[in-house]
Formats: sequence, structure tokens, C-alpha cells
Amino acid sequence: MEKIAFFDTKPYDKQWFDKLNTDFNIKYVDYKLTPDSAAAAKGCKAVCAFVNDTISSETIDELCEIGVKLIAMRCAGYNNVDIKYAKDKISIVRVPVYSPYAVAEHTMALLLTLNRKIHKAFIRTRDFNFSLNGLTGFDLHGKTAGIIGTGQIGRIFIDICKGFGMKVIAYDPYPVEGYGIDYVPLDKLFAESDIISLHCPLTSSTRYIINEGSLAKMKEGVVILNTSRGQLIDSDALLQALKDKKVRGAGLDVYEEETAIFFEDYSSTVIQDDVLALLVSMPNVIMTSHQAFLTDEALQKIAEVTLFNLNQFFKGEALKNEVVYNSK
Repeated sequence: MEKIAFFDTKPYDKQWFDKLNTDFNIKYVDYKLTPDSAAAAKGCKAVCAFVNDTISSETIDELCEIGVKLIAMRCAGYNNVDIKYAKDKISIVRVPVYSPYAVAEHTMALLLTLNRKIHKAFIRTRDFNFSLNGLTGFDLHGKTAGIIGTGQIGRIFIDICKGFGMKVIAYDPYPVEGYGIDYVPLDKLFAESDIISLHCPLTSSTRYIINEGSLAKMKEGVVILNTSRGQLIDSDALLQALKDKKVRGAGLDVYEEETAIFFEDYSSTVIQDDVLALLVSMPNVIMTSHQAFLTDEALQKIAEVTLFNLNQFFKGEALKNEVVYNSK
């Protein structure tokens, strides 16, 4: 059996990989893949990595030095991988789709919780405080949702919004035909949306798509949702907009500086990131820890596709889910 180093292992990962794996000797480690930890893959021909691992040029050099031939990302995104540097040095595969429903449904859960203040009501009633003061929300029906990014997740979230009777407008530089989506220019989306939800990949053109300038174009009292990538939002600008009450609330499953924090327990630690600490403390911010993907269906699919990718590589077959740098 080929040996695989599996970085940043969590119990829910191990459950599904152990259940479905029959072909590989998987070495589980509970820390992230970085230049310093790459040596843990010695004796392995492949590593399995996740969204917050640091797969820089230095990490790639360390992996190549010890004979690793493949990086198997158990996620769709790969913005944490230096794919340009990896070209012709090491192969990279990913899981392009696992459960778009999981992420879209979590986005709506954030919106509903934030709007109807379910988190506050839960805490109150556990203390036998049945006052309704301060729990007023607004009807989603009739509001305008602006969706940035209309891939599978974005389209499913559009359907969910329409199910609530919302008007939906969208922006995507690559419009999808045949879905009846009302595409508008980005500035129009900013100006007309009551709720803005991000479902686009992180690229050079989308980094900080929510910034001081774009926030200024938005309605007073807009709600912002992000279950995609943290660096789509300039956190400092969002924090100021929340303080100024320009933004009514934010539902965030990702954060631009999450790499060293998310997926770990820091409940007994003083967080040094002041922006994160302030965001979490705000009554009109709901933050979850990159949790949107976390359903049984998604975890099963991630394990299935990752193991399929590994099998293709070691059998010398063409890699269906390979990530290849393209300079164009």
C-alpha cells in the first residue's frame, strides 16, 4: 500500500476516510502542513491537505526533497497553494464539488439567525428571560438579494432566496445561461441589494471585492454574508461599516486571517487579532469557523473523490481533478 500523510486531521475527517479507504496506508497528523511540518511526510508519496494549510514554494520544496509526488487537496479551493511554483515539480488534485447544498444552506442559516436573532433568543430563554425586546428582525419576503458568483453554490442559494419570496439579482463575469438569472453590473448590485452574499472564488480580481469603496455604494442597513473565502472582504472596512451602522449585520463563515485560528480551540486564549475579536464581540455579527461545508454528505463525497484522485495518480491514469497552472 502507498503511504499518505494526512495533515490537519479532525475526527470527522478520519471517520469517513477510515470507512471508505481500502487502498492506502494513511498516516494521520493533527497539525497543519507548513514548511516546518512537511518533514512529517517523509516516507510518503502523497500528502492530503486542506484549506488552511500553507502550501507555499517553501513547503513544495520540502515535500519534493523527501520524495512526495502528489498533493491531494480535500477541498475545492486551492488559493493556499502556489500552483505556479508547483508546475512541473509536483502534481496537485482537488475535490471540485462535494455538497454545494451544504454551503448554500449554511449561508441561509447565517442570514436567518442573524436577522431573527435566534442566537440571542436561545441564550435568553435558557436563563428564563422571555422578553422580546431587541429581537426585532425584518421580512425576507420582498427584499433584494445580491449574489456575487453564480457557480453551483451561488445558484442553489439563489433558489433558496427565491423560495423565501426574495427578488434576486446577481453579478458574475462569466454569466450562466439558461437559469433565468437577472445579471446586473456590480455597482448596481451594491446599490440595490438589501442582502449581499459572496459565492465567488478568491482571485486577484475578487480579493477585497467588499472594501471601503464598495461599502460606500451600498444601501444603509445592508446585510453581508460570506461563506466563500475570507479575503473577499476587507475586514477593517467591514468593521468600520458595522460601527457606522452602514452595515446592519454580517454573517461570516470565513475570515481573511483565519489560517492560524480556525478549526482549533482557543477558548482559553487571549486572541491577538483585534479585528477578529471585535467582530466576534459584535451583537450583529454571526461568525462560524469555516463550517459551511460540514455535513455528512459533503464529508463522504470529499473522502470518495480524494481517494479516487489518489488511485488515479498511483495507477498512472490521467488526473480528472488535476489543478494545473495556466499563465493565460
